Amino acid sequence: MSQAAYIVSGLLFILALAGLSKHETARAGNGYGIAGMTIALVAAIGAAVTVDAPAIAMVLLGVAVLIGACIGIWFALKVEMTEMPQLIALLHSFVGLAAVLVGFNSWLEQRAGHATALTGEAHTLHLIHNGEVFLGIFIGAVTFTGSIVAFLKLSAKIKSAPLELPHHNLINLAAIVVSLGLMVWFTPSGNAVPLVIMTIISLALGWHLVASIGGGDMPVVVSMLNSYSGWAAAASGFMLGNDLLIITGALVGSSGAYLSYIMCKAMNRSFISVIAGGFGSDGAVRGEAKDYGEHRETTVEQVTELLSNASSVIITPGYGMAVAQAQYPVAEITAKLRANGTSVRFGVHPVAGRLPGHMNVLLAEAKVPYDIVLEMDEINDDFADTDVVLVIGANDTVNPSAMDDPSSPIAGMPVLRVWEAKDVIVFKRSMNTGYAGVQNPLFFKENTSMLFGDAKERVDDILRALKTEPAQKA
Repeated sequence: MSQAAYIVSGLLFILALAGLSKHETARAGNGYGIAGMTIALVAAIGAAVTVDAPAIAMVLLGVAVLIGACIGIWFALKVEMTEMPQLIALLHSFVGLAAVLVGFNSWLEQRAGHATALTGEAHTLHLIHNGEVFLGIFIGAVTFTGSIVAFLKLSAKIKSAPLELPHHNLINLAAIVVSLGLMVWFTPSGNAVPLVIMTIISLALGWHLVASIGGGDMPVVVSMLNSYSGWAAAASGFMLGNDLLIITGALVGSSGAYLSYIMCKAMNRSFISVIAGGFGSDGAVRGEAKDYGEHRETTVEQVTELLSNASSVIITPGYGMAVAQAQYPVAEITAKLRANGTSVRFGVHPVAGRLPGHMNVLLAEAKVPYDIVLEMDEINDDFADTDVVLVIGANDTVNPSAMDDPSSPIAGMPVLRVWEAKDVIVFKRSMNTGYAGVQNPLFFKENTSMLFGDAKERVDDILRALKTEPAQKA
């Protein structure tokens, strides 16, 4: 019975992934995922009951489920959408830690003390199980500490600048080679020494891998850790003999890996090079400083007039919009302009924000129509025919240096070509650089004007001006 329930859950998880791939079906996809997980939990608890588990075990299981549910509900009610990247990183750490604990528990249950007495198929299965334990703990430990570092960086509890230890790539390689040697030692013997040493090394490796990646690469890091957590879950499934964990882990691992590939492609970066060190920084200017001239400032009144006279407007959001929580007044401005006959669309870069799809989620939360939210490839050719572009909290994703300056840290990264529009308005707190640590020549172009201040406050000001503008014309 439980196997049938696991198959149904697995199918629902596949439907969930398919649904989450599009805005229009995302809500249904989320529903499929919830249904699948509910069936899986009920089936797992039912299986524990049917094997006559001790009463204390069932009590502990019930307490664990209750505590987990309370924590999940609390986070769901407390966490803002702007905090979702760090929350997801933290949740990934739980999966990694669970894989480590399951691995050690599985090893303790089947101690290799009788290995010498095993022969034939039993001995082969014993070796395979030890290999599963070793790999499960290794992947889980890397996921655990790596996710913790990602959480600390995303929540600004530590600097987002990459850690630059001498020969850091060799350090990572040495950790992997030593771990492989320890696996050769552990698999036939089941000895605790290589297992404990590997756990310590893999914990340090996870920390070092993500610490060496700068804030600019966080979207890739999050999707990468998502993949790691999936493989950790799959490894736990093999150790426990649980088909659903294997299926679910494989789904999460493969989809996370593919998403990481998409993110790297969007940044024109090698996935291996990003994982090995990344290119992000803490915002300090790096490389050769260049004089782009003077920037021009604008006012709310001037921006309102531009928007009122425009026939086409494109809005390109970035993490600054998320921090300021400006998505709601932005949605109101969109509705106001569209009601007046202005064509308004959104151009979203694949790595805008600190989480893949971060901007799409924020805009959907603010009830922006799905059909006017377009990806970079869908809208990039339309900027030349656009009257006004509003760049709200974006920086590196609209930086022409990616196309014009081969020496730039973001050289080759596809960007939104906002500068081709007739007028560009950049909402920004200051002239500071973005995560890539380079100045943006867009800010100094003749058709660009800077509107400084908190994005939400400035958008609110424009919204109020738009609402009173007809009365002023009369």
